[in-house]
Amino acid sequence: MRTTHPKQAVCAAAVVGILAAADGRPARELLMAAAAVLVVQLSLGISNDLCDQQHDYRAQTPGKPIAGGQVPAASAGYWMIVLVLLAVPLSAYNGVESAIALLATLPIGWIHNRWLHRTAFSFVGWTLTFALIPAFLSYGTWSGSGSDQAPTWAVTGAAAAVGFCVHFVTTLGDLVADNKSGARTLPLRIALRIGAPRLLLVTIVITAAAVAGLVVAGLTVGLRQ
Repeated sequence: MRTTHPKQAVCAAAVVGILAAADGRPARELLMAAAAVLVVQLSLGISNDLCDQQHDYRAQTPGKPIAGGQVPAASAGYWMIVLVLLAVPLSAYNGVESAIALLATLPIGWIHNRWLHRTAFSFVGWTLTFALIPAFLSYGTWSGSGSDQAPTWAVTGAAAAVGFCVHFVTTLGDLVADNKSGARTLPLRIALRIGAPRLLLVTIVITAAAVAGLVVAGLTVGLRQ
């Protein structure tokens, strides 16, 4: 369970469930939407630890069972595939277009974990993933019946901005470990230039602005075109 990054996965699923409820979706639909996001995020959590096992071992990062030898990489990879296979029908229950939007976050996450998330392009995966969430909600209905409306560009852009900011929020606590392991993420590069305290302040400000922008876009322009 620790290899799945469960806190992050549960938070993402809860946020999607809340947004689905705010969109007026019935309980069975919002629960299915949240379940699909949960399984996708759990699989990506394992992918992250698999890709980072050598770096985590070198930095002696705590709470990493694969790098610490408590969980064999082959076993973790098996459960990652199981979760991916579960994600397909769970996503499909929300409709074809909705499923495509959510399942597209899997290859984005794999590319992010393998090549991008330790570089200056560490924000790309987060930004693209959050940008696809409005499409997942906009198209999503029970068993694919109902909405076929695309999300508005305003909400999509605001969601992407929130994803960019969330990347900084989730990275702040790992700056020392990332520096020790040789990573050079965008937040770490900025922290090395302006200092971690200033980066924290900037992150709080831009995150608050991004969330406010998403709320305003949702209340004015709306989710669907």
